[in-house]
Amino acid sequence: MENRKKRKDIYQDIKRELQQELLRELDFSKELEEEELLEIIDDKIHETALRRGIWLEERKQLRREIFQAMRQLDILQELIEDPRITEIMINGKDDIFIEQDGWLSRWENSFDSEEKLNNIIQQMVAGCNRVVNEASPIVDARLENGSRVNIVLKPVALNGPVVTIRRFPEKPMDMKRLIELGALEEDHSRFLKKLVLAGYNIMISGGTGSGKTTFLNALSNFIPGEERVITIEDSAELQLTSIENLVRLETRNANTEGCVPITIRDLIRTALRMRPTRIIVGEVRGAEAVDLLQAMNTGHDGSLSTGHANSAADMLSRLETMVLMGMELPIAAIRQQIASALDIIIHLGRMRDKSRKVLEITEVCGYEGQKIRLRPLFVYHYDAEKLEEERELENVAKLQAAGISLV
Repeated sequence: MENRKKRKDIYQDIKRELQQELLRELDFSKELEEEELLEIIDDKIHETALRRGIWLEERKQLRREIFQAMRQLDILQELIEDPRITEIMINGKDDIFIEQDGWLSRWENSFDSEEKLNNIIQQMVAGCNRVVNEASPIVDARLENGSRVNIVLKPVALNGPVVTIRRFPEKPMDMKRLIELGALEEDHSRFLKKLVLAGYNIMISGGTGSGKTTFLNALSNFIPGEERVITIEDSAELQLTSIENLVRLETRNANTEGCVPITIRDLIRTALRMRPTRIIVGEVRGAEAVDLLQAMNTGHDGSLSTGHANSAADMLSRLETMVLMGMELPIAAIRQQIASALDIIIHLGRMRDKSRKVLEITEVCGYEGQKIRLRPLFVYHYDAEKLEEERELENVAKLQAAGISLV
């Protein structure tokens, strides 16, 4: 054990020495191709091997790690490229946690210094034209592979830079794959496909990590390919492969150079002037709920979105609160707006075994007696471990108008 630790220390010393030499000797005014940089790294490792003695496996590891440190995301690159890892949580330079197959664990590696971590953070935000610093210490960004990134710096984060990376599958998850994973059954998928084709306005609810964005992406791919669709997100994550006439919009934060922020509300309002057939909002968290509901109520049938909630009924309460954040209206007027706009709520949940499932498909049936009336169509029964039919769909007008039968 002692010899292994000693060898590890020697390896880290050699790695630091190589990196410092390369930084001193490389001409950063010249744009190097990846192959050129790798050749220079190989030459430097060969020189050091003759002088210090480096094992063959260590040479391969040095080559990979030094290249990642200079051109990619340093030690994080290994995690980013691992398809089994869905979440990376960095709590300062020393503490890195990962979620793999639904389970959280501590990762054995750490950053050499806080400066190195800060450099990686700046590299992340620069790639999507965002800014993060002490004056503006919180930012949402995304990586080239589509992974979602949240960053919080000092002085807000007391234990150093905090970075949370949500990694999405390289190949978008479709409904067929969700059925294979047991998230729902094929009958329910066919039912939801008919609702999407007929232009029902659908809200997907669930807690953190319940798979809302994944399900929204899969559901969106039921939209007919000839329609004009506009997606609106904080950080672009949706991957709609079947839509040709697709417009993707993303919010922008304010920065020190004088750029004004562009919010979800701004994007929904401008999207209404772009002749969309449908609008897809990645997630509603606040006052933008007003604009989404108005869009649904003004002829943009088939619009979709997601929101955090503990149940379908709780999603309605959350929407009421969000509308009040953007507009002062009597609660009765807000409920009438919601009841008129929304047709279906799909509620997702995360089970004890870390799998994600559709727990509820609920119809919004209008406003009666000061309340929004809900009718559960399918409810997940834990004993039977499946969604079971409760009632038939009441509002079939859109299906009839589209010439679609549920039978």
